[in-house]
Amino acid sequence: MKKLLKTLFFSLSFLCIACGGEDEPTPPAKKQPQRTVLAYIVSDNSLNSFSDSDINEMLEGIKSVDTEVNNLLVYVDGNSTPVLYSITKDKKGNATKEIIREYEEQVSTLPQVMSEVCTKVFTDYPAKSYGLIYWSHGEGWKPMPLPTTRWIGQDKGGESTDYTNIDELKSVLASVPHLDFLLFDACLMMSIEVAYELRNEVDYIVASPTEIPGPGAPYDVIVPAMFNEEIPSIAIAKTYYNAYNAIYDDGKGNSDSHWTAGVSIGVLQTAALKTFATITSRALSKANNINLSAIKSTIFDYDQRSKSSSSRIGYYDMKQMMQAICTPDEFENWEMAFRDVMVYYQTTPLNFSIYSGMFSMGGTCGLSHYLPTGNQSLNAAYASTEWYDAASLASWGW
Repeated sequence: MKKLLKTLFFSLSFLCIACGGEDEPTPPAKKQPQRTVLAYIVSDNSLNSFSDSDINEMLEGIKSVDTEVNNLLVYVDGNSTPVLYSITKDKKGNATKEIIREYEEQVSTLPQVMSEVCTKVFTDYPAKSYGLIYWSHGEGWKPMPLPTTRWIGQDKGGESTDYTNIDELKSVLASVPHLDFLLFDACLMMSIEVAYELRNEVDYIVASPTEIPGPGAPYDVIVPAMFNEEIPSIAIAKTYYNAYNAIYDDGKGNSDSHWTAGVSIGVLQTAALKTFATITSRALSKANNINLSAIKSTIFDYDQRSKSSSSRIGYYDMKQMMQAICTPDEFENWEMAFRDVMVYYQTTPLNFSIYSGMFSMGGTCGLSHYLPTGNQSLNAAYASTEWYDAASLASWGW
């Protein structure tokens, strides 16, 4: 009898263990976050009407993204108080815009404001890689106020208009995780001066050397490119270009639809910049006397403002500049290094400028370089940049 009871006990114990295993299955491992991207939209200015449509494009684009492993956050400061959104999908796959945080009125171009937003996003949404979009006005090499480096962003919400200077942007990026890419959805931001300043904070810069179309990046197709590629920068630029090239109407754009009149966009790889600076410095050191007036009259200038305009700065095509200055052998060596820096550039034959209308982009390389003007305060500001020292421009009195 005892033997029978013992047998039944062990049999029941085995059944209980087996049943318990079925009731408590091992939970599936969570997917590791792959990429977090923050779109930092400063539209408290004349671009405000475009920000809502771009966010709607992002909602469309997120439908093609795996939001279990990717995060898209959007900070927008328009004509109302700033808001931080998460652009994601619900359980049914519908795109949603969830409010993460609402802010009191603040000046979003201030580095401490941007730093707080970036830190929150990249801390709360950690991932294997990170990207940043800076969406606003860009004014190339125009210091605000003198003497500073060139600026990005324009916020008119305070007592006065405020801007983010590039050294301030550098300090913000230095305090957050290293970026895989930085997309400047703004005018005139692809310059050697800006790229060299930010070289230690980001791997790739996606930007235009000239004015961009009013609506900016086509986010319905760019958002999937940002998340579905291991190295997304070139995919972003190609998608950007292809979207506008598809509606390019032989440069027949007008003041009402000038975004159909073309676009220029490139990708710069920062890892090659240190060597590039050395080669540029060597090439310039072997050049003959440089006649700035003659150079300016023969090479392409991305700045389409009138030469008599007090706000005109000049963003000269760097490749044409070096070809005009250097010996043939040094230019050949320089051009090889240039290819390692500008890893992608595409432009429609014509672009539209709000200042001059249609203009040809023939022969451009996609990267601008400043040349000294009669504005001594501006020249002094230029001398404070890291590129100025790296390329030994002081030897030319620039």
